[in-house]
Amino acid sequence: MTESPTSPRERYRSQVRAEIMERAWEQIATAGASALSLNAIAKQMGMSGPALYRYFAGRDDLITELIRDAYRSLADTVQATATDGPDLAAIGHAIRRWALDDPNRYLLIYGTPIPGYHAPDDITGIANKIMAVLLAACRPIAEDDSPGAPMEVGWSEPTPAMRLTLSFWTRVHGVLSLELAGHFTGMKLDPARLFETELGSLAHP
Repeated sequence: MTESPTSPRERYRSQVRAEIMERAWEQIATAGASALSLNAIAKQMGMSGPALYRYFAGRDDLITELIRDAYRSLADTVQATATDGPDLAAIGHAIRRWALDDPNRYLLIYGTPIPGYHAPDDITGIANKIMAVLLAACRPIAEDDSPGAPMEVGWSEPTPAMRLTLSFWTRVHGVLSLELAGHFTGMKLDPARLFETELGSLAHP
């Protein structure tokens, strides 16, 4: 007989997986994603290594779930910001707040790739939800009346809105990545003002 998703066993399994992920985020904050160790997490939780592998098949499986968690969180933030209208500046500020509130999640998906790890294809689908919102916000600015469509990798002839979307994406993440990595330290530079300037130039090309 198939168990209900809300059965005690399933609830317990969800709780343990959530705790494993929480411990993983703590470990990433301390030593970085490349040093993630399931055995260390199992020890913290008073479990054996093999017992923990009942919840995640391996390190890559856990990393994938953490990446999904980060992308979903960012997608929810972007989509919620766009609820009242496709305001590119508001979306940009929301992305920055999200990144500064949880740098580890941001750096996991936009920082240095983890050696030997390859994300599954479904991650691209979550990322495309973010790009679709950005594309909708860029279309009025770019005065692009082409049919709405999600961002797709490999478009050989991008529309004006797509070009603006790509400019937004690269410039926003360029500033954020440098800020979170501490590269502005000692430069007598206000990252918030730089970010605001970048958003202004994008919103009024």
